[in-house]
Amino acid sequence: MSRAVLVLFNEPLGRPGGVESDAGILREVDAVCNAFKKLGLPYRRIGVRTLQDVGSALQHAPERRVVNLVESLGGSATEACLVPAVCASLGKTWTGSGTACQLLALDKWLSKCALKAAGVPVPEAVLIPPGAAATRGAPSPPLIVKPLCADASEGIDATSVIRTGDPKALQAKVEQIHADFGQQALVEAYVEGREFNVSILERDGQPIVLPLAEIDFSTFGSDRPRIVDYRAKWIEDSFEFTNTPRRIPADIDEASAECIRAAALSAWNALGCRHYARIDMRVNAHGNPFVIEVNPNPDISPDAGFTAALHAAGIEFEDFVKSLIIGSGCAIENGPPSPPCRIGRRRIAVRRSLPEDAQPIQAFLQDIGIFELYELDVAREVLEEALDENEGGHYQSYTAAIGRAVAGWACVGPTPCTEGTFDLYWLAVSPDYSRRGAAAALLAEVERRIRDAKGRLIVVETSSRPNYKPARRFYERKNYHLAATVADFYRRGDDKLIYLKTL
Repeated sequence: MSRAVLVLFNEPLGRPGGVESDAGILREVDAVCNAFKKLGLPYRRIGVRTLQDVGSALQHAPERRVVNLVESLGGSATEACLVPAVCASLGKTWTGSGTACQLLALDKWLSKCALKAAGVPVPEAVLIPPGAAATRGAPSPPLIVKPLCADASEGIDATSVIRTGDPKALQAKVEQIHADFGQQALVEAYVEGREFNVSILERDGQPIVLPLAEIDFSTFGSDRPRIVDYRAKWIEDSFEFTNTPRRIPADIDEASAECIRAAALSAWNALGCRHYARIDMRVNAHGNPFVIEVNPNPDISPDAGFTAALHAAGIEFEDFVKSLIIGSGCAIENGPPSPPCRIGRRRIAVRRSLPEDAQPIQAFLQDIGIFELYELDVAREVLEEALDENEGGHYQSYTAAIGRAVAGWACVGPTPCTEGTFDLYWLAVSPDYSRRGAAAALLAEVERRIRDAKGRLIVVETSSRPNYKPARRFYERKNYHLAATVADFYRRGDDKLIYLKTL
């Protein structure tokens, strides 16, 4: 199989109202390809225009790894979100977030609902379909009007902000969105205050917040809304473009910065982001942050905000690109352990299991509620053997801890009669810490240890039972692919599913 990487991107179509943002993709492609040249890594670049082009290109491509830079297909950002699903169906790995995350982030209403359900602060908003009155259920002014499903600030300009309760001005802007984009309009409470870009990088399976960036609107007069609209992003000779510099690191006190970072990490987890993302936030006069948009697979061209955050963090762009095709984030092969993952003010640390971990591990395995008694007995025996043999034995046991609390457990060992193959026997997380990053942190540390031991292949065996679906989806998100199914292995109707990942 080819060791080269396929750089997949959408060729600009010259869409009305989106010419500049379409063309910006080529700067990303050039930057990534130049990084591969500097690294001496083989690559091939392919431009596509439709989803059918994607299927054809990948089906005939010898490359297993795909750098996904596709942002629009046939003028549709929605179809571009399907590229990871096509990659998965053809056995390819890809960079960036998956299809579900991208579709959720693209729909501003659905992403707002998901964020709000996860306790992430967002501005209040209503959806206005064509033909409906714009004032129906709208929050109090000031307001900002946006297309429901558009990217790169398309459809947003100075007239998008409605400061007064003038129903005619609001109705006119809503109808303009309906006419120009053929979709519903999102009428959202406009947060007066500071704007921050929060870039997040996945490192060894853990989201790490890079230095915060603030948009400087100091030259804007009182008559001009302080927003990063389409002109500020793409029209280089405009006032908006030249007068919205990025200040990084942002001049902000640590307590406020910590609050922003915590909200951004919560947004990352709520939408299921992967590898890298940018969270755009506004902070009101009382210091309260609000997430206004989650951008999975953000622009990584040389002058983009995410690239600036990498530079501020001391991460070379070439190392970032290399890390994407090796694993996720900045986990360069055989590198040092990653720093612990922050969850609010708590941190996840992955370490060797200790004897005092045995009781809480066995307790939460039972609390999970999907393991049968004989499975719990097997887990206890494996854990006890791992603790007895310690580091030199067959079973290697790891604990994810948050402070003194045991949040998760993993057990791995070399597969007998193989060279470089390892079995991941157990990976489980306490229900108290589910969806908090403990599973990803455990898996990242296991994979790092296996790489250090010259391992080349990881095997995961699991059940086809419905209550194991979250586990299967977790491994699939982490680039494990289903290699075999043994029908009726555990019992009739309960198949053994074998997942593999090549390191």
